[in-house]
Amino acid sequence: MTVGSFVFMLHSHLPYYRMAGMWPFGEENLYECMSETYVPLLNAISELYEEEGIKAKLTVGITPILAEQLADEHLQNGFIEYLNSRIEAVSKDLERYPDPKVEHSQHLKYLAKYYFDWFNHIKDCFVNKYNKDLVAAFKKYQDLGCIEITTSGATHGFSPLLATDTNLNAQFKVGSDTTKRFFGKKAKGCWLPECAYRQGYEFTGKDGQKKWRPAIEVTLQNNDIEYFFTESHVIEGGNSVGERRVVGIYGNIEYIPLPKREATGYDTYSAYWLPDAQVAVMGRNDRAGFQVWSAADGYPGDGVYREFHKKDDKSGMNYWRITSSTTDLGDKMLYDPVLAMNQVNSNSDHYTTLIYHLLNDYKKANGKEGLVMVSFDTELYGHWWFEGVEFIKQVIRKFNNFIPEIERCTAGEYLEKHPPVDTIQIPESSWGQGGHFYVWLNHLTEWMWPIINGCEKRIIDIVSKYEKIPEDKLLHRALNQLARENLLLQSSDWPFLITTWQAKDYATERFMEHVERFEKIADMIESNSINDEELKKIESIDNCFSVIDYRVYLPIEEGVIPQQEAKLAPLYK
Repeated sequence: MTVGSFVFMLHSHLPYYRMAGMWPFGEENLYECMSETYVPLLNAISELYEEEGIKAKLTVGITPILAEQLADEHLQNGFIEYLNSRIEAVSKDLERYPDPKVEHSQHLKYLAKYYFDWFNHIKDCFVNKYNKDLVAAFKKYQDLGCIEITTSGATHGFSPLLATDTNLNAQFKVGSDTTKRFFGKKAKGCWLPECAYRQGYEFTGKDGQKKWRPAIEVTLQNNDIEYFFTESHVIEGGNSVGERRVVGIYGNIEYIPLPKREATGYDTYSAYWLPDAQVAVMGRNDRAGFQVWSAADGYPGDGVYREFHKKDDKSGMNYWRITSSTTDLGDKMLYDPVLAMNQVNSNSDHYTTLIYHLLNDYKKANGKEGLVMVSFDTELYGHWWFEGVEFIKQVIRKFNNFIPEIERCTAGEYLEKHPPVDTIQIPESSWGQGGHFYVWLNHLTEWMWPIINGCEKRIIDIVSKYEKIPEDKLLHRALNQLARENLLLQSSDWPFLITTWQAKDYATERFMEHVERFEKIADMIESNSINDEELKKIESIDNCFSVIDYRVYLPIEEGVIPQQEAKLAPLYK
């Protein structure tokens, strides 16, 4: 007899780094995540299935712009070069250790050998096991029923702040079509970029008439998307925590809370229909999520785990452990992989027990089985928390072998077996600081949105003149590239990186590059003076969405999309 269901969702996303710098921001960020997260995650999924007969049942979101990069030949070859550089660097450490002048140099040699073997293994898997094609590998395990792939907005555009439904629809249509092209079938589920949601609302059109702008779920339904995820506070009400703490100017931490919301009477132990379309939403379980992501109390902060920030000044290897949250970088102890793996075993025991008790207690209290859904950035596991992928593997194995009372399932499988019975109206929200839109719209980023919204309207005006594909191939190429640049400049990563001060100058430069390319192409089209060489140069850099059809920007007339009723959704509680 089961006590409930467990859905483990991983959201995989990185900005578009192709040919846009290497380090400290650029392609190397992608290569680090490929080596530390994506390849190890595939290894864990494959080893569970092929060696133990266990289907991981992970829900794996891969944003379309990330899939484009993983499938790109330039980046695939760049990843091999990156791995070769890491192997070469750690090989020099093997030569310089042990060094009698260096304290604990014998252990440093052990760690150098550890990383030498680790990087060579990652390279062997990437080249020989996955044939340099991680997208094909994820598709393989999707088709075997080990994972479910979900989609997102094409370039992770911040949906609520897009000014037109045409542009909102383009993000999800291009995104959904791209996922289908790479993975062989349309994704049922979607990760709303930054978990950002907007309700429908009434507005006055240019003709002076009152019109209705549909909620975001209507656009999702129009693109055959059946469900998405949100934060616990969005479902339950109360004050949001805002787990992404934003470091502002001069290192100050600001909190911009939402206006206080009363408790809604709903919880995250089930999924819900949205009121305006046949689309479901499920919220992250706060207790189960907190146990991992909390900087103070989460597993990744344990002192035996690898320290992310301290690297060897010659090779760049991470030879140290966290030690404690208060230990200065200069005083960190050396890393011990054996101790770290022992702690993973302990943490995975604790986590599986926690999930069991959450579900068992819920069933006892309510007389019915519930859902625990947890969602995380995939890159937390492996990249930020080096041991995290092993944690996932052990959690899956322990649930399968020792706690059969918990039904492990993907999000889509859960909804098929347990369709929602209640409808809920969720507020404007995100998983950013304060639970609202502050991270993407504030005094540091407000200058960006008139530009983004202006490009939205300009592309609609241009495309409206070419409802029929022009016979002029150069013009056709220019229109398609205009569509790519419009999507790329809408990425939520640019304002996020500016607000968090992580890469303010880089993000500003990247945003403006796409805006300038957009405007250059738009000017060429409008003046009927398209420069083939100039266009080729842009195409060679921003080559994502190879089969894009610019007509995705043919205008959706204001207020035309009807407010749709969910076919099976009952009345509000």
